[in-house]
Amino acid sequence: MERTMCFPLLLLICSLSTAQLQSDNDIVPHPAESQGGEPTNVSEHQQTCPQDIHAVLREMSASLAEQRVETRHLQRENEAQTAKLKELDLQKTELEKQKTELEKQKTEGELQKTELEKQKTELEKQKTEGELQKTELEKQKTELERVKQELQVQAAELIAVRARSNVTDNQVEALRRDAEVKRVAFSASLLASGSGTIGPFNTQTNLVFRFVFSNIGNAYNPNTGFFIAPVRGAYHFEVYVYGHGHPSHASAAALFKNGEHVCIAYEHQTSGAGTSANGATLLLEVGDVVFLRLWQNTRIYDDENHPSTFSGHLLFTM
Repeated sequence: MERTMCFPLLLLICSLSTAQLQSDNDIVPHPAESQGGEPTNVSEHQQTCPQDIHAVLREMSASLAEQRVETRHLQRENEAQTAKLKELDLQKTELEKQKTELEKQKTEGELQKTELEKQKTELEKQKTEGELQKTELEKQKTELERVKQELQVQAAELIAVRARSNVTDNQVEALRRDAEVKRVAFSASLLASGSGTIGPFNTQTNLVFRFVFSNIGNAYNPNTGFFIAPVRGAYHFEVYVYGHGHPSHASAAALFKNGEHVCIAYEHQTSGAGTSANGATLLLEVGDVVFLRLWQNTRIYDDENHPSTFSGHLLFTM
């Protein structure tokens, strides 16, 4: 661009120099004039040169104007391209920054993903251990229930054995009283006072009838719930069970002789209340034990009206 501008300037300088030389020629007389040479051709030449110079100057002026316009146009284009390059550089820098941020976020995401996988694995491990512990606890619970049931049965049998042992120790005295004891009878209600429901339990449970109506011969013990035969003979026993209705639990009590099941009084109503009764006549030896057990998963109710009772009496000796 600098060469293009310098070339017209050089032409302008050359033209001005030529014009100056021609002016000098006009001032200094030409030898040919003084000698009567060709004055006409020199005059014509002097008239033609200024015309050519003006034409060249006009062309150069026009060219300069075009050059200036083109120069301004190029300058504007150059400025626009420079601004665009700056904008592109800014965009490139922003893109690089975003790319770096994305790489950082990607790295953080990978770390978080790894941490989540680690936590998931740990949770699965804990879940598995929890399931194993739960299974073990259920197993231990089942075993404890079984042991508890066995202990309750053994306790009842032990009580019966102890009762029979005590009777054995007093067998001589019982035989002595056999001639005297001809009348044996008792009747008792479940609760000593107040009202309430006993049960349900998941195993059979001994019942103790504590409110004694009568205890002729003192063969019934209201502290243990056991009737111990004082003499050999035929005895008749009756049981009455009262309970409120329930969708899942009935009311029932079973009669046992020396730990062996004899009969049961059972009633199940989903609402309201119900009463059941049963009885049996048993041949008992001296020291035989008769008592009641609440049946598993059942209930029995008693209050001041004494709806639940246990009774027995000697029919005759043998």
